[in-house]
Amino acid sequence: MLPLESVPNFSEGRDAATIAALGAAIRPRARLLDVHADEDHNRSVFTLVGSEEELAGALVAAVQVALDRIDLGRHQGAHPRIGAADVVPIVPLRPGDMDRARATAALVGGRIADELGLPVFVYSPPERGPAFYRRGGTAELQRRLDAGELVPDFGPPRLHESAGGVILGARHPLIAFNVNLRGELSVAREVAALVREKGGGFPGVRALGLDLPRAGFVQVSMNVEDWEAAALHDIVARIEHEASARGAEVVGSELVGLMPAGAAAAAAGAALRIDGFDQSHVLELRLLDG
Repeated sequence: MLPLESVPNFSEGRDAATIAALGAAIRPRARLLDVHADEDHNRSVFTLVGSEEELAGALVAAVQVALDRIDLGRHQGAHPRIGAADVVPIVPLRPGDMDRARATAALVGGRIADELGLPVFVYSPPERGPAFYRRGGTAELQRRLDAGELVPDFGPPRLHESAGGVILGARHPLIAFNVNLRGELSVAREVAALVREKGGGFPGVRALGLDLPRAGFVQVSMNVEDWEAAALHDIVARIEHEASARGAEVVGSELVGLMPAGAAAAAAGAALRIDGFDQSHVLELRLLDG
């Protein structure tokens, strides 16, 4: 049986002590594969794997650290958020394990509510993705709760004063991928609107145009929810074309966390111009397939 993956996003990307404390909460309980922290987003993304029980223990411990150490009232960053532990996805490594992922999400959500007293909102992309809860920020979310428009799936009907709430759920693997531009914020926003699915762009792509004052760039920040339908090299080529037409240039791209090997193989095949190249031509992946 393969482990499950979780990719919790915490609203802290600047304070090294808090990021270290989050990692220290996870490591004894599950296998921590990657930590990505961004000062402009003021956000850190942890990638961990484990059994249902291992993930539950690690995630509850890490959310406790976020509750104790992160105050949204003093938080400033480019990335939208409604919680100190903003979003906690549970990801099956194979499609047949989605029911396991959903059951683990329910276990984790119940424990966060019961042990930590935080409201938990279960998301189900694409209909109710994180943006459904984040729009308007914490003030708007609390208004919707007070008006009865929303009810937490677990926990109290009020956001925590300093830690907000937690968005949690099971989802398929996605690629968090950003492209940095030298140019105006308005260009990043225009290009993001062109590549996102909602604007008629690539299927399964969610995109925002963000300002990164510390890095000195603007950014097209994306979640690629179906990398087989929207290949990364095609997305980058479209962004480069649209940015250039508006007087901006691509200065680099950034992977947040980890990505499926098949996506990397597809991009490599395109860059090398190898016809029909896919993950079946990668030695290590063929060995893993038996």
